[in-house]
Amino acid sequence: MPELSYPLWSAAPDPALLASRDRATGELVFPALPPSSPLADRHEAVSVEAVGEVYSFTVIHPGAKSGQSPYALGYVDFPGPVRIFGRLCGKQRPTIGGRYAAREDDAFGYVFVALDH
Repeated sequence: MPELSYPLWSAAPDPALLASRDRATGELVFPALPPSSPLADRHEAVSVEAVGEVYSFTVIHPGAKSGQSPYALGYVDFPGPVRIFGRLCGKQRPTIGGRYAAREDDAFGYVFVALDH
């Protein structure tokens, strides 16, 4: 994974995705703003809750020549609130409202793993 200009994970013993919270409004933005952003002074980095619920998803069916299996992409709503898009793992077909946790991933930076297999 390439080097990012913004922090993606907290350095805590149990890493969590990082978002930026607007100090005036409390609104969360994902991913966290890089320190070089003109808005950085108005925001603080905060950890995103570990478990969220699927808001919406789609299953991608790559062409046969690609050799890839179908995979799911979707939006997961976390407390805060903050809605994050990413790959949904652990189920062939996710369900709306399914519980997923963010996990580090070497290829994508993060993925969401189903908690209710």
